Amino acid sequence: MERENEKENEDESLTTADLAASADRVDEAERIDQSATEAPDREVATPESGPPTLLPAEERESLTSRWESVQTAFVDEPRRSVTEADQLVADVMSRLADTFAQERSRLEALWDRGDEVSTEDLRVALQRYREFFQRLLTA
Repeated sequence: MERENEKENEDESLTTADLAASADRVDEAERIDQSATEAPDREVATPESGPPTLLPAEERESLTSRWESVQTAFVDEPRRSVTEADQLVADVMSRLADTFAQERSRLEALWDRGDEVSTEDLRVALQRYREFFQRLLTA
């Protein structure tokens, strides 16, 4: 009985791929196959640079700019500002889920083809998951 409950919980596990999936999304499989052997476009942690970033600098700057506009608009239109803040947060969450789903798919594509995935690639992936997880818990 206990074994069946463990199996049910395992089947119900939510992944970042589940979060990123939507009906109107372009066929992501083709994009992932093309980029499966390319290095991910993100910063990597070094002792001097601190933790890895979750999004590219250009995207972070754009999102920060959008947030500043939302915050500034609050004075004149508080209700609209809160609605836009909600949309911005949803956009960021979706983008982060996409980032993790793409990384997972890239690694899985390598595994499926029988290619070796380096321990360093896996260490960096796990480090990104850990950093994100810790950020979520301390926010």
